[in-house]
Amino acid sequence: MTRKVAREIAVHLSFETGINPMGTQELFDTMFDPEYFSTLSSEYEIYAEYPDELQMAYIRRLSGGIGEHLAELDTYIEKYAMNWKMGRISRVAVAIMRICMYEVLYMPDIPDAAAVNEAVELTKKYEEPEVVAFVNGILGGFIRGEKSFG
Repeated sequence: MTRKVAREIAVHLSFETGINPMGTQELFDTMFDPEYFSTLSSEYEIYAEYPDELQMAYIRRLSGGIGEHLAELDTYIEKYAMNWKMGRISRVAVAIMRICMYEVLYMPDIPDAAAVNEAVELTKKYEEPEVVAFVNGILGGFIRGEKSFG
């Protein structure tokens, strides 16, 4: 499994956390139960291969980190969404932006540009072009406002 696929699975998990009453850890454990994961593979291509230890650690770090920093990440989204309330933004777009912002802030081994590019590519897969431009604008503003290049 590639990092790109692991990131997409983390987006699914982040999205599901927002609509499922289970806690993050319980949802993670359920999703990565080998039998359940196998049933997902019949519906979604990204679940064709069970994550190895490295990718599992990456997904766990993202999902746990987003849970810990949810309020902070959502504050950044609202700040750079310029007069848009969270409730007006697609839940998928929010899940993708949370992943990207967490990577930028807390995973220095991932270059900022790579995190943003991957987020934009994921948004292209799941959203309309207007949403892609919106997400790209929010993430660009976030990088310019919160991080220094270099």
